[in-house]
Amino acid sequence: MMGVGIMGIMFVSLYAGLSYGYSATGLTRQDERATQILEERMEIVRLLSWNQVTNPGYVPATFTDSYYSSNPTNAPSGPLIYTGTVTVGSAPLSESYSNDLRLIQITVSWQSGSLTHWRQMTTFVSQYGLQKYIY
Repeated sequence: MMGVGIMGIMFVSLYAGLSYGYSATGLTRQDERATQILEERMEIVRLLSWNQVTNPGYVPATFTDSYYSSNPTNAPSGPLIYTGTVTVGSAPLSESYSNDLRLIQITVSWQSGSLTHWRQMTTFVSQYGLQKYIY
C-alpha cells in the first residue's frame, strides 16, 4: 500500500514537472517571437531617411503580427497576435544637437492565457547617422 502511494506521488510530480516544462518552453518561444518582431521593426527604422523619420504619419504608429508565420488559425489555442506601437519623439536631451536626434520606442504586447506580456526597444536616430550609408 505504501509503495502504491509513493508511486502515485511520483507520477503526479512527474506530470506536474512535465506540464511546467512545456508551459515555460511555450512562454520562452512567445518571448523570442516578440524579440524577433521588435528587431524586424528596428531594422525598418534603420533604413528610413531623416525626412521619413521626422514626417508625422510616415512611420505607422501601430502594427500587428502573429506568432505563426503562415496560418495563425492552426494554433492549438487560437491565434496568438502581437500588437505593437511605434513612438517617434524628440530626444530628451538638453545639448545643442538635440534637434538632430529622435527617440524611437517600439513596444510589443500579447495576451498569453490570462496574462498580458510586453517587450520594448528604444533607440536614437540621428540626422547625420546611418541613413546616409550607400549600399
